Amino acid sequence: MELQLIQSRIHTLRGMKIMLDFDLATLYEVETRTLKQAVKRNLNRFPHDFMFELSSEEWRSLRSQIVMLKHERGTHPKYLPFAFTEQGVAMLSAVLRSEKAVEISLAIMRAFILMRQFALSHKELSERLDALESSYNQKFDDIHQALNFLIHKNEEVQDNQHRKKIGFKD
Repeated sequence: MELQLIQSRIHTLRGMKIMLDFDLATLYEVETRTLKQAVKRNLNRFPHDFMFELSSEEWRSLRSQIVMLKHERGTHPKYLPFAFTEQGVAMLSAVLRSEKAVEISLAIMRAFILMRQFALSHKELSERLDALESSYNQKFDDIHQALNFLIHKNEEVQDNQHRKKIGFKD
């Protein structure tokens, strides 16, 4: 499984990295309803920090960001999707009990780890740059801006609060 494909399906919501049920179902090669049924049969394994249902507003916001609208009958989910955190994805492989589920869960765990390492390495670079700036009493604006862009790139794209409002302004 290609890590970039998995990483493209990881979103930030409520300050957590999550994956949506229909994306996981596609990766696990099961129907979304089958995945949801397995989860509902084992709800005690999925506390709120492992899995939660999106609110209508969260779903509308995410749906507009991931551009998944199709104009065909029956292509939109009837119910709000479930969002799974890294721990929820790990638990999901135990609930689905298939070789494919284990294989995909391992790939997803690796993607989460890579993303975390990437964020930490950029944070370290930013801290080192701050130390250099303070020792030379000058700012390295270009480097600082580039690092800040890389650090916050995914958060700004997926965090609806940072988006500029469009339309009529007072």
